[in-house]
Amino acid sequence: MPITATAAKVALALSTVVLCTTAASAVSSRVQSACASDYMAYCSQHDPDGPGARRCMRANGLKLSKGCLDALIAAGEVSKAEVARRGGGK
Repeated sequence: MPITATAAKVALALSTVVLCTTAASAVSSRVQSACASDYMAYCSQHDPDGPGARRCMRANGLKLSKGCLDALIAAGEVSKAEVARRGGGK
């Protein structure tokens, strides 16, 4: 698969990760950049357009990198309290 197609799939997958209430919400470039390696490491076996990618990222929440979590917090997609409650933010 060409790199541009892979990058597009990663960007689409990240849109399933965020806790947005509408499907039309855009994922910030900071979140895409910060979370791409987490998606590839834990959830790339899932179709980025499908619900499996979102479930997978949530299931691997404790493994997500600090950079990804920080980007999600900054984007307002998850709260610091939720991250702390779940024991994230390594």
